[in-house]
Amino acid sequence: MAKQLTLAVEKVPAHISMSASRGNENVDVSTLSVPRIKQLQKMSDEVDKHHPKYVQGAEAGMFINSLSNELLGEKLYLINIKFHTKFVVWRTREAGGGLIDACSTLKEAQDLIAVQEDNPEKFQIQETHSHTVMMKNPETGELSMPAIFDFAASKLFISKNWNTQLNLKGGDRFSGLWEMSTVSVENRAGATYLNVKIDWIGWAQEDDYKAAEQVFESING
Repeated sequence: MAKQLTLAVEKVPAHISMSASRGNENVDVSTLSVPRIKQLQKMSDEVDKHHPKYVQGAEAGMFINSLSNELLGEKLYLINIKFHTKFVVWRTREAGGGLIDACSTLKEAQDLIAVQEDNPEKFQIQETHSHTVMMKNPETGELSMPAIFDFAASKLFISKNWNTQLNLKGGDRFSGLWEMSTVSVENRAGATYLNVKIDWIGWAQEDDYKAAEQVFESING
């Protein structure tokens, strides 16, 4: 099991008041940069010690906060807040790679490719499921600010299964706590790769439910 990394916390000077947050009265979730959580693979830049994006201690199978580069271990406890589908247009690896844009519909993605100057065969469209989640620290019980976890390619069927389970449970989407963990999967050719497994833990505690509700309302403002 991957070792959980703890970030050092700088001591707050005595003259700084932490009892209030003056000046941030108009700041809510909708005005903040929402980090993305991703699962590191063997080919991830963060794992390559010779790559500029290398993160000390990063290993394949770990989850990472893309905004802070905080390593999160191989197991997360999540409350699922919201879901949406997008169609992401990429330049193929053979054509140099790179993100072009994310579209709300398949037709928008197709139209985007049509107006590119390059050959359409140099682009691909990837259906992506985006889940807005809050992480719960199993040691402190604290909830994180919202983050996004994208499911695409081999993860897409897991997203669909998660949505099915959420619907079967009933109630608000953010009513329950789930465990996401890294697993090794074998494809039809016998090669192994890393994917995620999602399990139901139980109903959210009242304070967590109310916090998630506030985030949901802020997002949907």
